[in-house]
Amino acid sequence: MIFGASAFLALGFTLGRNTGEITPATIDSAAELIGLTFSTSEKDSMLNALNTQRDNFEILRQTKLDNSVAPALIFNPLPQGFFPDQAQETLDWGLDETVTLPAEEKDIAYLTVYQLAVLIKNKQISSERLTQIYLNRIKTYSDTLQSLITLLEKPALAKAQAMDAELAAGKYRGPLHGIPYGIKDLLAVKGTKTTWGANPYKDQVVDETATVVEKLEEAGGVLVGKFTLGALAMGDVWYGGVTKNPWNLKQGSSGSSAGSASAVSAGLVPFAIGTETLGSIVSPSTRNGVTGLRPTYGRVSKHGAMALSWSMDKIGPISRSALDNAIVLSVINGMDEKDASSIPAAFNYSVENEVKELKVGYFKSFFEGDRPNIKNDQAVLEVLKNQGFELHPLELKPSINPAPIANMLLVEGAAAFDELTRLDLDDQLVAQHRNAWPNIFRSARFIPAVEYVQMSRQRTLLIQEMHALMKDYDVIVTPSFAGQQLQITNLTGHPALCLPNGFGENGSPTSITLLANLFEEEKLIMLGRLIQENTDWQSKRPPMFDR
Repeated sequence: MIFGASAFLALGFTLGRNTGEITPATIDSAAELIGLTFSTSEKDSMLNALNTQRDNFEILRQTKLDNSVAPALIFNPLPQGFFPDQAQETLDWGLDETVTLPAEEKDIAYLTVYQLAVLIKNKQISSERLTQIYLNRIKTYSDTLQSLITLLEKPALAKAQAMDAELAAGKYRGPLHGIPYGIKDLLAVKGTKTTWGANPYKDQVVDETATVVEKLEEAGGVLVGKFTLGALAMGDVWYGGVTKNPWNLKQGSSGSSAGSASAVSAGLVPFAIGTETLGSIVSPSTRNGVTGLRPTYGRVSKHGAMALSWSMDKIGPISRSALDNAIVLSVINGMDEKDASSIPAAFNYSVENEVKELKVGYFKSFFEGDRPNIKNDQAVLEVLKNQGFELHPLELKPSINPAPIANMLLVEGAAAFDELTRLDLDDQLVAQHRNAWPNIFRSARFIPAVEYVQMSRQRTLLIQEMHALMKDYDVIVTPSFAGQQLQITNLTGHPALCLPNGFGENGSPTSITLLANLFEEEKLIMLGRLIQENTDWQSKRPPMFDR
């Protein structure tokens, strides 16, 4: 359907004050877009109100809203009567007392965070040397992968030297002391550009540092670079190209945490920070063969991060192991007064907790049939059975269809980038196909506010249904992309751990996902750690970068 100009005018869609007359025919055109009809008298009665509304749109647009300004309506994923535990206990990672330092730098680069932590604490390797190893690898490989936006060499080396000096003086900040890392370039760092992967913002400088980065810096982390993301947090296409999958350079690394996952996979950093709204940690972690953790919505502050969907955005770590992700989560976890959607909750992990006591379910029908890579998924169930777990079959069949509710993301995204559409700045984005942001944001303008509220109300019901389903299990195992689980759990705010589980026929990695109840990430780590201690899927290296 080609929309008449009158329909656009009715919604105040052009720049500047609209002077076109709103007529009954205008209302007919607009109503057709939302599947409603009105009588002649009803349309006549609406004319004055519609003109007033359009005038009010113009008044609203006179106030420039920064992307960081969240709506007054704050999403809360907690089901009725549910509150997370806030009693923080002492963390016990169960790390080895000693780790053998590899002779070759490439082998050092592929060590896990928990191994590197022991090496640094025991002064077997300095943070400065470790940081230089990763900086060298970034310089060697990031252009091939198209994964880097900003290299932070000088501040990284200065921080590493400071961490070495502290350690020499007897001060140890914890397992991230002196550990290099990277971030997705939608997180602000004062004094650096924060591009959001998009042409209109490629020279943008945000005069603050994201809370997540501040916490990692305080824990002793060494920020070495800001990695690519698909423009405005979609896909792997950014203003500088397409971020590559280290396992197959003819393939993009998926997104939108494209550079973070690609960099970890290729040994450019031991961990990186990603974000997920509707799969942006799970998808690139799968494609790149790394381990990604999507925390419960509200567990990690979003302050200083680009907003795409205020009610769905989540920040989490991407690394080489479940335990690495737990260590990072323990640092970035916590309520933040700068983020009204953050929720106070303890993160209690201890190696002393008995993993075999977990009640584990699985979505039975998702493991049946002959779809691609199903044998890899079934192999994970076999690992668990061999470890003595009784696996409980269940099905994911909520009465609420999540697909229409996911349009909340589109509405919020269109609001977050309102001026991009109204001022035609969206023409500067590289991707311009029908399913790219420019067209999505334009189309989302026609989703009525009433329907957005109805989506939110149905989301409440979906949250209650998922809580009722999952509360009887500690962990649920599911193929990462089967059915609607990825869409559902992103809407309900549930945490997910995405683990490598082999390779597909095309040679690219595959993954399995573990789900847990809200704010029970420690159970994901417990089971994920057991799986990884009894398999070697996560230890594989992309051959081109294993040198």
